[in-house]
Amino acid sequence: MGNINPSVDLRREPGAGGAGAVAVITVDNPPVNALKHEVRAGLAEALRRARDDAAIGAVVITCAGRTFFAGADITEFGKPPQAPGLGEVIAAIEAMPKPVVAALHGTALGAALRWRSPVIFASRPRPHGSACPRSSSACCRVRAARSDCRALSARKRRCR
Repeated sequence: MGNINPSVDLRREPGAGGAGAVAVITVDNPPVNALKHEVRAGLAEALRRARDDAAIGAVVITCAGRTFFAGADITEFGKPPQAPGLGEVIAAIEAMPKPVVAALHGTALGAALRWRSPVIFASRPRPHGSACPRSSSACCRVRAARSDCRALSARKRRCR
């Protein structure tokens, strides 16, 4: 698997109890993991690879550093949009036949909040509380091991 581009990495971790492997997509775009074009393109490619890999049973999207995605990249404001847009990345997540978990930490601001409907959320324990948005019909709070694909799949079905 390996690096998709300088901002996005894709690795495979073994599943638990005979479940399929877990694709872990890690975004590292300091300082706040803004959703610039390179990040969106890397996410789209990593999702495509995970979808096409029969050994993958679930996908986890996480970010390096102190925060989850903190919104759009302000350096792209006022410029012509470049594909894929955030809507296209979210559509790829929604079309994913495997459960997708967003492992939140720190803050999730602006455009990052658009991730609520297509993914299952799991927050990393933090001393100041959870970064996970409140539960709603479009967002489930999940406290499950990311490699337990069967449980994640069942939770995803209940949330839709």
